[in-house]
Amino acid sequence: MKAGQIVQAEAGRDKGRFFVIVETDGKFALICDGKTRPVERPKKKKLIHLKATEYFADPERVRTNKEMRRALHQFNYPHLP
Repeated sequence: MKAGQIVQAEAGRDKGRFFVIVETDGKFALICDGKTRPVERPKKKKLIHLKATEYFADPERVRTNKEMRRALHQFNYPHLP
């Protein structure tokens, strides 16, 4: 898994939610979604608790919380336009 990749949490209270990896460090990744986990305080989560998708967020376009939410909208809310 690499920075910018969109992943789904498979364990913990955020199970089922989608996040963007901000940074990886060995067995851990820092993830955020711009809402429950803003860019200012990403969550540290083990890589084994994350399910990788084939999608990546453009690092030039996801610098703020609003841009992060916009990039993840189609994953977290598929029933909404």
